[in-house]
Formats: sequence, structure tokens, C-alpha cells
Amino acid sequence: MRKGERTRGAILDGAWKLATELGLEGLTLGRLAEELDLSKSGLFAHFASKENLQVQTLERAAERFTDIVVRPALKVRGGEQRLRVLAERWLDWEKRMPGGCLFVAATAELDDRPGPARDKLVALQREWRATIARIAKRGQDMGELRRDLDPEQVAFELQGIFLAGHENARLFRDPRAVERARAAIERLLADARARS
Repeated sequence: MRKGERTRGAILDGAWKLATELGLEGLTLGRLAEELDLSKSGLFAHFASKENLQVQTLERAAERFTDIVVRPALKVRGGEQRLRVLAERWLDWEKRMPGGCLFVAATAELDDRPGPARDKLVALQREWRATIARIAKRGQDMGELRRDLDPEQVAFELQGIFLAGHENARLFRDPRAVERARAAIERLLADARARS
């Protein structure tokens, strides 16, 4: 990796972490320059606009999410165990960020705001749900999960558990939020399991 790519990667990592605290709208070239002790004009040369910075920050967060959450889950045997690892890794991801999951925060921030950042977020969230559904389908093909199970419903419900866990942990400061999320995940997986 060239020095310019490393620098850009470090800037985007800083932007991603800052966005977890300030939201995407709070992420400006000026604030990022101040946070990273860089010149605003240098950052402008990299991103040209706040909108480009937001889109590329979402892309960088998605790369990290894939590395931290998705890839480790894909290394375990498919089906139920893979879903469980995926869920555990997501719960760990949520705790790693100073302000929580950027994707959850950006969903509330961008849901009614058209533009490239919203479009990128929608594409990333669709791919995330499709990943969960593919893993559930693989579990069906392996005979671990019920044949009549709707993989997209599993993705919908699992995402709902993540969102509820996030809200309870971040907004309500519920010390049992992760425990409650794990219990809901276990019930979902038990219901999805193939009957012998």
C-alpha cells in the first residue's frame, strides 16, 4: 500500500470514529481537520466536499464492519453457528464504537434526507440483510434450519434485535441490553432450528 493510500485510510478511520460521536451531519472537513491536526485544504484535496467525505466514511466503516463482523462469521461452519457468531460479532462491534454503531445512527439521520450518503447507506444495509439471509438459507440447505423458514424474515428479525439492543444500550443505558439481545437471538435461533 502506498503512503497516500495509508494516509487516506487513516483519515477515513478518524472520520468514521468521529462520525460515531457526532453523526454524519456533524462530520465536516473543518472538524475532521481539527481532530486529526491536518489542514482543511489538505482534506478538501482528498474529498472535495462534505458529501464525498460522508459517502467515503460510510464505505470505510463498511470495510471495517466486514473485517470485524462478517469475515470471522464466514470462517465457522455455516448455518446456525454462523448466525450466532455473526450476531456475537455485531454485539461486539456495537461496543467498540465511542458513539455506537455508525450505521444505526446514520439510519435515523438520513432516513428522510435524499442524496448520495443516504443511497450508500441503503445499499450497505441491503447488503447486510442479504448476508444474513444467505447465511440462513445456507443453514436450510445444510438441514440445520427449518425448510419452511423465510431467510429474509430471519434477517429482518435479527436486525430488529440489533436495533433494540442498540437503543437499550445507548439511549436507556440498560446494563442488561446485551444480555437481553443475546436472549432474543437465542429464541430466534431456537425457533429457526430444524425439528428432528
